[in-house]
Amino acid sequence: MEEKEINKKFLLIFLIVCLCSSFGFGLLGGVASRFFLPREEGKKFLESALSSPSPDIESRIIQVVEKSEKAVVNIVATKDLPVIERYYINPFEDFPYIPFGFEFQIPQYRQKGTKKQEVSSGTGFIVSPDGYVVTNKHVVEDEKAEYTILSNDGKKYSAEVVAKDPTEDFAVLRIKSNGLKFDYLPLGSSKDLKLGQTVIAIGNALGEFKNTVSVGVVSGLNRSLSVTDPYTGETVVLNNVIQTDAAINRGNSGGPLLNLKGEVVGINTAMVSGAQNIGFAIPIDQVKPSLEQAIKSGKIIIPFLGIWYRMVTPELKEEKNLSVDYGALISRPKDSSEEAVIKGSPAEKAGLKEGDIILEVNGQKITQNNPLASIIRQYKVGDKIKLKVLREGKTLEIEVILGEREK
Repeated sequence: MEEKEINKKFLLIFLIVCLCSSFGFGLLGGVASRFFLPREEGKKFLESALSSPSPDIESRIIQVVEKSEKAVVNIVATKDLPVIERYYINPFEDFPYIPFGFEFQIPQYRQKGTKKQEVSSGTGFIVSPDGYVVTNKHVVEDEKAEYTILSNDGKKYSAEVVAKDPTEDFAVLRIKSNGLKFDYLPLGSSKDLKLGQTVIAIGNALGEFKNTVSVGVVSGLNRSLSVTDPYTGETVVLNNVIQTDAAINRGNSGGPLLNLKGEVVGINTAMVSGAQNIGFAIPIDQVKPSLEQAIKSGKIIIPFLGIWYRMVTPELKEEKNLSVDYGALISRPKDSSEEAVIKGSPAEKAGLKEGDIILEVNGQKITQNNPLASIIRQYKVGDKIKLKVLREGKTLEIEVILGEREK
């Protein structure tokens, strides 16, 4: 009994000593912080540590921008537009009964020649020392316009459109340089991008502020969005695009999205109107084959299956009472007279029908993150591919020889 009482007393003393020690060390820490790290300075230090990028990241961003800015260019479209002048006529000039000094003046308009005027501008970037330039297709969509490259040092070069991709918002120009060599940007890879990765966007914001730099992160991957062509009014669906919060403004279209190595990982292509810090870029890996074709042959050849389709989602599965929640459902476009299977196409020749669901291409499953269009782009015109197709509850294997897509 006495031994238990002694143990309790010992434990009580031990706890009291620990509490006193904790209080003492806390008091000493507070006094030390008061003298060696004043409260206001400590607060500023903490805020700075939380809000500012590390010196290493900041210096890398500066290095990337300094190395890249000479290769980012402004693309200006000009056209001969009519010059309209206003003049006045008096329709009653020869009428004898008009009071003296009273005169009618009716405005009229007439063309007085033409004048070359700027009609649009965008951004591009040089990808080879001999002056090949990458940009968005919508930047150079006007067939009747002439295009001029403005470099960061103020020099002007005439340029020609080499090729435009019929399925991507992507185009290639070449500077008419008479053998001059240019600074250019190395192409990286977009397949290893991670959410939260730092990226840098460079472009001519609003067509006025040259080489505007914005920094952000990769906010999303494998996004899909619909973009309306400003010239044709046609709506194009862009698949697998990169979402970023690096500011992309009007005029930034066609500029590079760079990683911290200074490599191009995407082509800035669109922003969401009315939203803040939501921009999109085409993954560079998605256009590398087209770029190589354009440089080698002066054109971009796209393999063609020849169907209209809708990606199968859980929502579409429920709506159509489908038995699967993935794949590509062959169906005609809404509010269109187009057939779901285009006449004379490889798909028609192979026997594909409206209502078929293509599940796989050569063993690759068709999903939201791996859409049919992206899979087909991996092949060449003339390649034979094997489709796994679901038709009326039965699974079929159908072989198709890919054709060439016309513009």
